[in-house]
Amino acid sequence: MNSNTALTETVFYILLTLTKPLHGYGIMQEISALTNGRLNLGAGTLYGALKNLQKKGWISEVDSPPDARDKRAYVITDEGRAALTDEIDRLAELIDNAHTVLKGAEK
Repeated sequence: MNSNTALTETVFYILLTLTKPLHGYGIMQEISALTNGRLNLGAGTLYGALKNLQKKGWISEVDSPPDARDKRAYVITDEGRAALTDEIDRLAELIDNAHTVLKGAEK
């Protein structure tokens, strides 16, 4: 991943939830739970993002869990995990810089 490219919040959370195999509805539920209901993806947004992430090689389709009955399940790939890790590092730098500047402004 290009370390200068920020992920959208939607992509960030999709990759984060796909550290375990999930189908679309499961992804939407996990994201809503992680964000305390702040981020609720519509089906069109989710499936468009999943298609793009598959094209990038950041997620792949896997066998559905037995309880999923004919639903497509997805999981993060090594490339997707690298992109997610790069984004987490970028966000941590933003937070560290913000704390440094704000602490300096308090003096």
